[in-house]
Amino acid sequence: MFDNLVESGSHKQDLSRKGSFLLGTLAIYAVLGIALVVGSIWLTLANIDTPDLELTTLVAPVPVPQQATPDKPAEAKPQEAKQNVDVRKELIADVSRTELVPKEVSAKASNIPPVRRGVTTIVGNESSNAAAPMAAGPGSGTGLVSGPTKVNIAEEPPPPPPPKPTPPRAPISGGVLNGKAISLPKPSYPPIARQAHASGTVVVQVTIDESGQVISARAVSGHPLLQGVAVAAARGARFSPTKLSGQPVKVTGVITYNFVAQ
Repeated sequence: MFDNLVESGSHKQDLSRKGSFLLGTLAIYAVLGIALVVGSIWLTLANIDTPDLELTTLVAPVPVPQQATPDKPAEAKPQEAKQNVDVRKELIADVSRTELVPKEVSAKASNIPPVRRGVTTIVGNESSNAAAPMAAGPGSGTGLVSGPTKVNIAEEPPPPPPPKPTPPRAPISGGVLNGKAISLPKPSYPPIARQAHASGTVVVQVTIDESGQVISARAVSGHPLLQGVAVAAARGARFSPTKLSGQPVKVTGVITYNFVAQ
């Protein structure tokens, strides 16, 4: 039973051998990497052609002389316009103008100089003579110019207000409308009402518009089996338009239908 024996030994030697192999591999890769880097640097330096290098000199740009802007002509100062008319606080005619009658006679001479003949004169706050008098135009020769006349311009009248819409008139009552109808269809007698021997008067309240057509209808009394056909007949009725003060108006009233048992 002990023919095959398995001898168990220590793994220390095996681990030492594997570690040595790993370290050697890393050292070889490191040497190859350093050699590759050094070789690429050496090749780059060898390929640089020194004679082809150019020296670039930075030269400042030549300044461009600025064009002299032409001097603007001095603006002429506005000169005061010389007065060419006489100014008077009050228009007083010269004593030589006998054809003009003064408003009042006074023994005291006025301190306002009279209007000069042949010179245009205006009314102002002071009395002064024109530096360059302007002769009056042809005419009476009075040489008097009144002040500016104020013209009142009347404002345009406001536009008239828009016409107010006429409120709708309330419908007027027309009472019983059977005799006022121009077309009054007769209702049919329903078979179910015939079987029930239903009869009597059905009153239908209607509203008629301005053109004479029935716009609403409802039964207010009568046998229930007869109200439906009465309302349908009332809706088909036609009337002449009713006018109040010349204006067509709506009308309310009733239409009666008499049913005889069959």
